[in-house]
Amino acid sequence: MSNTNQPTNYPALYTLVLVFFFWGFIAAGNSIFIPFCKNYFSLDQFQSQLIDFAFYTAYFLGALFLFIFSTIKGIDIIGKWGYKKSIVYGLLLSAIGAAIMIIAVKSNVYYGMLVGLFVVALGFSIQQTAANPFAVLLGDPKTGTSRQNLAGGINSFGTSIGPIIVGLALFGTTATVDDDQIKHLALDKVILLYTAVGALFLIAAGVFYFSKKLPDGISTEPMEKAGKARKTLVVMTILVILCFVPVFGSYNSDEGKKVEALNNEINIINSSIKQEKDSTKIAEYNATLENKKTELHSVKHPLEKKRMMYLGGALLIVIASLLFANTSSKKNHEGWGAMKYPQLVLGMIAILSYVGVEVAIGSNLGELLSMPEFGAHQSSDLAPYISMYWGSLMIGRWAGAISVFNLNKQQQMIATIVVPFIAFLVIIGINTIAQKDMTHLYYYVICIVIQVILFLVSKNKPALTLIIFGLFGVLAMIIGLLTTGNIAIYAFLSGGLACSIMWPSIFTLAITGLGKYTAQGSAFLVMMILGGGIIPPLQGKLADIIGIHSSYFIPVLCFAYITIFAYLAKQALSKQGINVDVLESEGGH
Repeated sequence: MSNTNQPTNYPALYTLVLVFFFWGFIAAGNSIFIPFCKNYFSLDQFQSQLIDFAFYTAYFLGALFLFIFSTIKGIDIIGKWGYKKSIVYGLLLSAIGAAIMIIAVKSNVYYGMLVGLFVVALGFSIQQTAANPFAVLLGDPKTGTSRQNLAGGINSFGTSIGPIIVGLALFGTTATVDDDQIKHLALDKVILLYTAVGALFLIAAGVFYFSKKLPDGISTEPMEKAGKARKTLVVMTILVILCFVPVFGSYNSDEGKKVEALNNEINIINSSIKQEKDSTKIAEYNATLENKKTELHSVKHPLEKKRMMYLGGALLIVIASLLFANTSSKKNHEGWGAMKYPQLVLGMIAILSYVGVEVAIGSNLGELLSMPEFGAHQSSDLAPYISMYWGSLMIGRWAGAISVFNLNKQQQMIATIVVPFIAFLVIIGINTIAQKDMTHLYYYVICIVIQVILFLVSKNKPALTLIIFGLFGVLAMIIGLLTTGNIAIYAFLSGGLACSIMWPSIFTLAITGLGKYTAQGSAFLVMMILGGGIIPPLQGKLADIIGIHSSYFIPVLCFAYITIFAYLAKQALSKQGINVDVLESEGGH
């Protein structure tokens, strides 16, 4: 590390980039997996969102346990293991998760699949903690950000093709599969997919472990004490779990079983109506159907409100715990570690909102597009839309990475204009190769034009960028809520364009001025990936009560907070004598 001109270790970098690809591939693939499982296992919208709950809660718990052990031992655990070994451990854990997934798919057990995804993501949390600093180690430290941005760009490419590959594995064809036929599909290709993914995890682990040229990346930096912060996070976690327990338990309650039985009866009556030819019998069935629906509403509505109350409570507990930490640390800094900085605590809530909104828009998109006013799409036809949504994040991240290259102002402006359209054509191209009809998404290029204009206005300044793109997100979601059809679809897909640059901008504002607490602050921010485990199920449960379209007001609130955070962080940093206008957002999620 003393040699600042060390050449980049390209074989190691390409292997590391593959790890970044996995994160994006699996995370975006979940957006196809959710509507598939909803139909295959006859779930409600909240139950299908448990895929996100399992996946993103694992990230949070992984980061939390690493932090707890590190503060107890007084040394960074990942640093003690070394970045190289940490990535190997993470890959092996993800491979175990893939094996659990295979067993669950073979056994046809939905909750087993959730366990598999949880373990895969637990491995990802270890990999992610080690991978970013490891990328810096693989060459000249001065060009470390370039390697991180390359990895971030490949991660986004994984999010673009993940929905296509996972869709092909689930449905076994590029042709339309009727949602009623999904229950009869064999899941052999899902087993093949996770066998391949598990094998790649093991191969990547082997490459890292046996490579003699790779630096171990051992760091013996002491971990700053933060006893009060640790206690607050542990209590918060316990309270959040206590909120989710009664929600899960309610599905086995008398009311929950009654709802399930009534839904089954309604499905049987609907099936009978389709097959019946006698008009008198059809009239009788319709009368019975209406009675059953009235009975279902009387049982389901109070139950759903109770579940919603607990889920809302879980989110409020997280926010209240962080605000409590911020208020208490102002009175006495001792024991709060990085949490004594208001920009960090406000940034933790911003990351919670950002990951939550990014995942919620994509994960609920399948249910939205199944509505008649949004085209009544079958689950097997969702891949182009899901791919374009996650691809929108790739479009923004590729454009955001331009600043890393040594371009003059004119070249930078040209690249900022051209790169988003190249990324757009890549998404159209890979979907077309997969035999997906993309003609209905050609006009989405108008949204890309808007994003390019916003990029040029924001000038790569994190606070200004967040305010502009936060307002863009709010406006896009409101347009989506007030319209239907293609305009609404484009508006909701634009949420991906708004999200695309938020991670590095929030991160930059949140960890600026932390000094020796920077590493700890970064760990706290990674914990807030928890937003992907709480906000999508919350929107899913709201959708069960007020309908999927109206539930998209949750993303409006998330984008609104992110916009407010940019202003509050700027104020907090100004009080500390830091001018945010000279900062540039770096890195990628």
